[in-house]
Amino acid sequence: MTQTTKTDPGGIEVWRGSVNAWECDHMGHMNVRFYVSRAMEGLVGVADAMGLYGAFRTHAGATLLLKDQHIRFMREARPGAPLHMVAGVLDIGECEARVLQLLIHSGKGELAASIQSVVSHATAREERPFAWSPAARSRAHALTITVPERAAPRSLSVSAVPGRASLVEADRLGLALLSSGAFGAQDCDVFGRMRPEMFIGRVSDGVPIMASAFRGNDPAAPRPGNTGGAVIEYRLVHRAWPRAGDRFEVRSGLADVDARVQRVVHWMLDPVSGEAWGTAEAIAVALDLDARKMIANSEEDQARMRTKVTPGLTL
Repeated sequence: MTQTTKTDPGGIEVWRGSVNAWECDHMGHMNVRFYVSRAMEGLVGVADAMGLYGAFRTHAGATLLLKDQHIRFMREARPGAPLHMVAGVLDIGECEARVLQLLIHSGKGELAASIQSVVSHATAREERPFAWSPAARSRAHALTITVPERAAPRSLSVSAVPGRASLVEADRLGLALLSSGAFGAQDCDVFGRMRPEMFIGRVSDGVPIMASAFRGNDPAAPRPGNTGGAVIEYRLVHRAWPRAGDRFEVRSGLADVDARVQRVVHWMLDPVSGEAWGTAEAIAVALDLDARKMIANSEEDQARMRTKVTPGLTL
């Protein structure tokens, strides 16, 4: 969270604003769900730049459907911080594209986050993929951008992964229940699908329970010193789209731990069908909330957490 990367990456500006106090969590920085919500706002600008005007309006015939997202958190964003986002296209296939969005601290030009999103050109309601038009493809090539070296994926792969998540498998592996509930109309977009930030947000809601499950901490007890946690890298794969009235469970497990980080896997599951709404993988660290620096895991912490590792746990 402390590295500072100044950048002039090119691309087009697709969002500008600042961090509201109500967007920050108990760690004192902007909660992860708002990185995703800003990325989705920025995606509207990318669609317009590709000539797909109105792709996110209520009566759109075609849209950009989020399939996969990788987020690298570079420098935390605290209340009042001015930010802006630039974006471009990394590559484009027959009916999919990989879009890069860089969230930048406006005052200093330092990267706050790097977000890579795989989107499908699809019918807005049936979610049926179809080919880009020649005009959209031409405009996409004009938006070509490259990933700044220090903003590239580091600890998490962006390769395609087969799905194995299910309620039966979660029970077999003994994955912890982090959060559960149901989606309301306010959680859904104009097409009636869950807004993408709801996935990462519902995972975030369960973080205190995660600390108890994996570190053995009492979630209600004061933290030792002024310490907390942060995520420095995330990957989210959307496998199906819940609608208003659909229920969910977030089931999570510790996949690995070392002296600096923990790798955690989250499955958002439909408790009715038992199938996966989405899967996610995160690299988490302990954080000194006064110095705003990462804290190493002690040998004692590592030994305790290793007893909680689920071998072979993946997206």
